[in-house]
Amino acid sequence: MALLWEQVVVETDDPAVLGHWWAKALEWVIVDQDTEVVEIRPTVDALPGILFLASPTPKQAKNRLHLDFRPDDHDAEVARLLSHGAERIDVGQGDDVPWTVLADPDGNEFCVLGSPP
Repeated sequence: MALLWEQVVVETDDPAVLGHWWAKALEWVIVDQDTEVVEIRPTVDALPGILFLASPTPKQAKNRLHLDFRPDDHDAEVARLLSHGAERIDVGQGDDVPWTVLADPDGNEFCVLGSPP
């Protein structure tokens, strides 16, 4: 028996806002959308995707699961994401780490790792 990773599910108070933000940030496409759900993928047929679901409960603490991204150019990618509305946050990572911790408009943490060697 094999498992296929289909998607990561993110609960949010506004799936449209957060789904569109991540689609723009990742340069992915929206494959499904209504008032309760937005699904994005790298391409229409590519998996895994990210599914944004409406939730009445706001984010209350640091995420126990987050996404890490390895860009070609760390500084350029951090600047691009900040210009799209990401925020730098401190989750106790210190000042001398080779990654940057950011948060999306809902406060969900994610990391932009150092550029590949």
